[in-house]
Amino acid sequence: MYLFGGSGHCKVIIDIIQKSNLDVIEGIIDDNPNTDRIFDIPLIKTPSSDFFYDKYVIISIGNNKIRQRTVSQIKTNYITAIHPNSIIASNVSIGEGSVIMAGAILNPDVNVGKHCIVNSGAVVEHDCKLNDFVHVSPNVALAGNVFIGEGSHIGIGAVIIQGIKIGKWVTIGAGAVVINDVPDYAVIVGNPGKIIKYNSL
Repeated sequence: MYLFGGSGHCKVIIDIIQKSNLDVIEGIIDDNPNTDRIFDIPLIKTPSSDFFYDKYVIISIGNNKIRQRTVSQIKTNYITAIHPNSIIASNVSIGEGSVIMAGAILNPDVNVGKHCIVNSGAVVEHDCKLNDFVHVSPNVALAGNVFIGEGSHIGIGAVIIQGIKIGKWVTIGAGAVVINDVPDYAVIVGNPGKIIKYNSL
């Protein structure tokens, strides 16, 4: 098993894998490694695409856009990592490559797409849907029936009330309170949340 991306986010995933007894991490792959090891696990300069053919991999990159681009370039066996101290309802669906951090709560009929991050202490209530490459930051609260489009990033401590639809590649600022639907690419800040600009396509 290998991780791709040698950042702080990688360290958190290492902890999840070790505490879950998923597998031994053989190495951490990085385009520009600035050290030899992380927690005694060797860092490896990114090899050719053939290297990944029969490997098991998690993309340990926090940036949604870079994570999406990396997945598009590497064909391999992607696995999911769930911290043993998270609380996951029995009928939650979690896509390949996604990671669920310590203290996260996912309640019934939540659907998490591929290569998502549900970070420490986040609460995802019943019937929420997170599309691929979404990042839900620490201590976010998503009320029931919230939809989050592909690649959107919900900032630390943000709150989204029930039934809200968040478009794709949206950025919700830290601590924002979202009470209205959000269009694609919007950047939202404040309480109540307001659009201040749009992300580039």
